[in-house]
Formats: sequence, structure tokens, C-alpha cells
Amino acid sequence: MIRRQAPSDEERALFREAVSDAKPLARDRVHHEPPPPPAVPRQRWRDERAALAESLHPAALDLSLEGGDEPAFLRPGLARTVLRDLRRGRWVVQGELDLHGATREEARHLLAGFLAESLQRGLRCVRIVHGKGLGSPGREPVLKGLVKGWLMHRPEVLAYCQARATEGGAGALVALLKSRSPCRRD
Repeated sequence: MIRRQAPSDEERALFREAVSDAKPLARDRVHHEPPPPPAVPRQRWRDERAALAESLHPAALDLSLEGGDEPAFLRPGLARTVLRDLRRGRWVVQGELDLHGATREEARHLLAGFLAESLQRGLRCVRIVHGKGLGSPGREPVLKGLVKGWLMHRPEVLAYCQARATEGGAGALVALLKSRSPCRRD
């Protein structure tokens, strides 16, 4: 780093002589920036519209809450033992999707893509981590209810239940997917 010395008296005199005929600018001009426009809560409006739409079209499928307050779903026509086995951890979790930090629209797309990919790969049991809502306003889980509704409407989902405490507890669901249909040979 180079340090400059203070200008000498001779240098100051030369500078003053060089700018002696300079005139100050008129100060009648003011730089004025208009205030920024007010913020528009577009994402909040979208979220509220989506919540309203979901509340107007409640799930027509069976949501059974057996065994306490734990969420569980079993597609009609399947044996109750399927749900019991899922709850007890008799199915090995083969894939996981973590939705922490996703908006509701991002979460919906991530979930749809994850289920499609899981089905294509032949996965039968997957875990979806939606979180407990501790980082949400009011500490209420936003994605938890949405994920349950979305899963119930997906034909590839046969059943789901809350994950066991060691696998995420109230912040995750374990879902059983239908098996991949065998390829036909003509």
C-alpha cells in the first residue's frame, strides 16, 4: 500500500491558482426520485385464493383418524391391515421428499414430480417431509394439511399415515404407492 504525503504549501498555492476563476454551480436544481410504489402482496393473494379454492372443494375421499390424532388415509376397497402395516413400519421407506422452505405451489409441483418418479422407479413406500410449521407465521403448519389433501387425490397413493417419531413424527407422512403395472408384451 502506497501512502501519499499531504500536499505541500506550494502545491496548494498552485491548485488555488488553477481554480481561481471557477464559479460555483447554481444550486437551484434538486435531484428528486419519486417514492417507490407501495408493495403489492401478490403471493399472499395467490395463497389466499388457493386456500379458498381448496376449502370450497373438500376431499371426497375417506380420511380416517384411527389410533388418535394421527392423520391416516386408506383408499376405499383396501384391507385395514394395509394401513396397520404401514403404521407399524413394516414397509421399508424407499424414497424421501423434503418440502421444507417450499411455497405451496412449489410443494405441489415437487410432490407431483416425486410421486411420478417414484412410480416410474417402482418404489412402493415413500416419506414426504412437510415440516411441523415451527418456522411458519403463528407456528402453524401450512404444508401439512395441503400435502394430506394432495395425497388423497392422487390415484397412485393407496394409503398414508403419519411417520413414526424416529422418522419425522408429526412433520412427515409415509405413503404407500400402487405397484408399477407390468409391461405388456404383444
